[in-house]
Amino acid sequence: MRKLIDLRMGLFLAALFLVTVLAPVASTLQAGSTFAMPSYLIPLLGKYLCYALLAVALDLCWGYAGILSLGHGAFFALGGYAMGMHLMREIGARGVYANPELPDFMVFLGWDELPWFWYGFSSFPFAAVMALLVPGLLAFVFGWFAFRSRVSGVYLSIITQALTFALLLAFFRNEMGFGGNNGLTDFRDVLGFSLSAPSTRIALFVLTAISLAACLLIAKAITVSKAGKVLVAVRDAESRTRFMGYRVESYSVFVFTVSAMMAGLAGALYVPQVGIINPGEFAPANSIEIVVWVALGGRGTLVGAAIGALVVVALKSWLTATFPDLWLFALGGLFILVTLALPNGLLGLLDRFKPRRAKPAQEATA
Repeated sequence: MRKLIDLRMGLFLAALFLVTVLAPVASTLQAGSTFAMPSYLIPLLGKYLCYALLAVALDLCWGYAGILSLGHGAFFALGGYAMGMHLMREIGARGVYANPELPDFMVFLGWDELPWFWYGFSSFPFAAVMALLVPGLLAFVFGWFAFRSRVSGVYLSIITQALTFALLLAFFRNEMGFGGNNGLTDFRDVLGFSLSAPSTRIALFVLTAISLAACLLIAKAITVSKAGKVLVAVRDAESRTRFMGYRVESYSVFVFTVSAMMAGLAGALYVPQVGIINPGEFAPANSIEIVVWVALGGRGTLVGAAIGALVVVALKSWLTATFPDLWLFALGGLFILVTLALPNGLLGLLDRFKPRRAKPAQEATA
């Protein structure tokens, strides 16, 4: 347990617990109170935590196994679409066209029947399982072929980005049955609770915080285990690790699949809080931005990745609201800053200010 929860992990989880408790309480206070917080900030904070979970997912495979994936935005979006499909089925006859069998966009496009891949999504447990299974299965199949072929480094990054772009183009097509460029939206409720109700928003926020804490602990447990040490060996010296008899591709597929499932979970929690999912989430630029989050916070730290995501998305929200034309320049500047001045991220910068332990004085030799 001591290895699982170190000082950084303990401090972050404590801060997360305080925010999870205090933010909902502050949102219920009357307007004008000293500690009152606007209710719209609850889903915004929930969205930030989803991004933090996504950053932890990428850091697990990049920071510890050296797998630089530029396709994690795809796993995030697939998890989001799985949950969005359930929320669309929950609308039922309350839609614009009052069709209990087909979502509104299918009626508008002239679909006669529900596609087979929509079957089962009227069930919340089924949708929750698919939000994990679909990204995980895609990552497993992709990783099985890629890692067995010993594709790594920049070549693997390019292939993952190509996969994301291919999914972007596919989901933009109306014939795919996922709403085309408009995506899925106009969600009403989940499990019978209105998504616009403050209590539902608070519940989703708390659930997201719990999921982030759980995934942090799961990822930490993997990294401190024997398998985690092998993953670090694969990252630092893949050929030597293979020569020692370890099946490198098996470890790589495992961590890549777990990471994708975490990203899918982040997407599933993101959609009901934001209220929309569209093909724009597959954009390769989104996956590159995730890499910036992890690099800024500190690659190979887990907690640093979550902090980096929170810092960057908060900065993005502020800049896009006040200086919308500056955001892309700021993102590029952050990338250059991390590359040149902060190779170990923000947590690495803090380590520089740690007092060095004094070396024990050597005994005088006769």
